[in-house]
Amino acid sequence: MKTMVREMRTRAGMTQQRLAELVRVSGRTIISIESGQYNPSLMLAYRMARVFGVSVEELCCLEENMEMEDERREKMA
Repeated sequence: MKTMVREMRTRAGMTQQRLAELVRVSGRTIISIESGQYNPSLMLAYRMARVFGVSVEELCCLEENMEMEDERREKMA
């Protein structure tokens, strides 16, 4: 799942460790989310969205991810 976490964090001038502290997870979790190795839970996505002042949909590129999922399903059909 694609997210805008890295872009928003960088724009905010925030370190991975600082974001981790604000949303109460490890720095490794933020690294994993930013590298696409881990999808945040709904609650974690909500906490990060609040930090950046955006919606969960914007943070998680919901529309783009839904389109990619639809394309994958069409290829499998």
